[in-house]
This record gives sequence, structure tokens and C-alpha cells, in this order.
Amino acid sequence: MTGPVADRPSVCAGVQFWAQNCASAHTVGSLASFPRVDLDETAGELYQVPPEEFVAVRAARQDEAKAVGDRALAKAIGALPKPSTAAWVCNLLVRAHRAEIDGLVELGDLLRDAQQNLAGDELKALNRQRAQLLTALTRQAGALARVRGHVVSTTIAGQVEETLRAAMSDPEAGEALLGGRLTSAMSYSGLGGATGRPELRLVPPAEPAARPARASSQPAVRKGPDPEAAADRRRREQEERRRAAEERRRRELSTAQQAAEEARVVAEEAQVALAEHRRATEQLATRRAELQARAEALAGQLAEAEREAGAAVAALKREERRRTAAEREAADAAAAHDAAVARVAELAAGD
Repeated sequence: MTGPVADRPSVCAGVQFWAQNCASAHTVGSLASFPRVDLDETAGELYQVPPEEFVAVRAARQDEAKAVGDRALAKAIGALPKPSTAAWVCNLLVRAHRAEIDGLVELGDLLRDAQQNLAGDELKALNRQRAQLLTALTRQAGALARVRGHVVSTTIAGQVEETLRAAMSDPEAGEALLGGRLTSAMSYSGLGGATGRPELRLVPPAEPAARPARASSQPAVRKGPDPEAAADRRRREQEERRRAAEERRRRELSTAQQAAEEARVVAEEAQVALAEHRRATEQLATRRAELQARAEALAGQLAEAEREAGAAVAALKREERRRTAAEREAADAAAAHDAAVARVAELAAGD
């Protein structure tokens, strides 16, 4: 029987392989001379930094390895692939909430086992709880990215949720997520696989042996019904159903409580973010009011200056007209004076 298949990038599991192989290739002396340059620690660091900083940090770690003469380590660091934004967000979630992701993977194991035994209504209830848990963890991952200055878009959030669903549906995908070094998002495709990607097939658990044992334990030949045996069997079946229902109820309650706790954490983080935005909005509103008041004061000063400038222009024009009239009067007076002097001179010559 073929089980579900999760599509994973072929590079996401390579970091540990490089760490193990390159560690054996490096001499103790080269590492001791610069103990901070280590492939496994470097990979752990790189897959936590924001994607836009990945290349620069990777280059810096390469330079450190080259500085101690370890070119093999520098080459291995340079081969570490840059993660997508969705993969980076998933890596953050694993680092910050490892216990919750462990629980997610374990819940996937329980769900796969439950699919062999539970009725349709019970499976629907578990699927609803799974959807609630996936939604809560996806929101929590978005909150972690937002704290680091990244707003998770709807598309990225969808990829994060698909990765979590793949980790819940496939044990190897769960291990890849728990490694905290994904380079791209994973997806769960149900039966079958995506072209060009490795397929991981799950072997479903064997049917419990207790059920056929009960049937085989009955006598092969029974001549007539045994009322007491039938009553005992009905009581045992009722007790088994009651215990199974109680166990399901406890699992459902535990899952619901976990989802509620996750939702509470996300809600608190959202409230913190809202308070920060409110403070920023109030600060900006105060600044705007200050600038507006200053602009109004400057506008009043400008209007007053314009009025004074207009009055000065009018006074200048009036004064220019008076000066022109005075110049004409001065010229006329000078001419009259010259004529009077000439007349005096003429009369004096006649005597």
C-alpha cells in the first residue's frame, strides 16, 4: 500500500551531510587556529539571518575560513544555498518554538495511525483540529518574521502552512523541518509525487493483531447461540468503544488546548504590534500638528511681510513722483535764475 508523498527540495538535507564530511577533512590544527569557523555552526547561523543578508554573511564566513588557510571549508560554506523567504520563516519558527514543532510532527504520526481505525466523523474532527494548529503556527511564524522587520505576505504564509502540513504528513519531511535549515518550502501532494522531485513513501502500520485474534478465538463450530457469551461480548465492545471515545476526547482536548495557547500567544504579539503602531501614529500626529502650527505661523509672517512690501512699493512710487516734480521745479528755478542774471548783466552794460 502506497502512502502520502511530500515534495521536498533536494538541497535542504545537504547541510548536515556537508558538516559531517567536511569535519573529517579538516585537521585539528586548522580548526584550533580559528575555532569560530565551523561549518555546522556557520550553517546554523546562516539559516537564521534574513535572506537579504544571507549572501553577505556567507561571504564573510568564507573569508574567515580562507584567512586560516582552510579552503575546503570556505568552498563548503560557499556551497550553502540561500533560503527562500518561506523557508527562512520556517527555520525561525523551529528555532523559537521547537517543542511545538515536535508536537506537530508527533501529531502527524497519531493522525496517520488514526486514519486506520477511526470513523468518518472522528476523522473530520481531527482534521479540523489539525487545521486550527496549522493556522496558529503559521500566524506565529508570521509574528516572528514581523519582529525581525519582515511582513509575511499571503503567498509566503501559504507556503509556510504547506511546509508545516508536509512535515505533519511525512516523517522525513518532519525531520527536514526540525533540522531548521530548509532552503525552500515543502509541499504535501497526497498520493503520488511531483515530477522531478524525490518521493518519500510511507508504510502504513500493520493492522492490530488483537482484532483477528478475537475472531479466531471463537469456536469454529457453534451449535446454538449462547446468550451469556453474546451479552459479555456486547459489554466488552461497549467498554472498548467507551474507552476509545474517552481517549479521543482527551486527545481532542489536548490539541484544542494547544491550539488555544498558540492563538493566545499570537493574539498577545498582535496586541504588542498594535500598541507599537498606535504609539508611532500618535507621535506622527503630534509632529504633524507641530509642523502645521509652524506652517501657519510662517504663513502669517509671510502675509505680513507681503503687506509691508506692498506698502513700501507704493511709498517708493509716490516718492519717485515727488522727486520727478522737484527735479522739474529745480530745473525751472535754475533757468529763471540764469535769465535774471543775464538781464542784470544786460542792464549793467547799458549804463
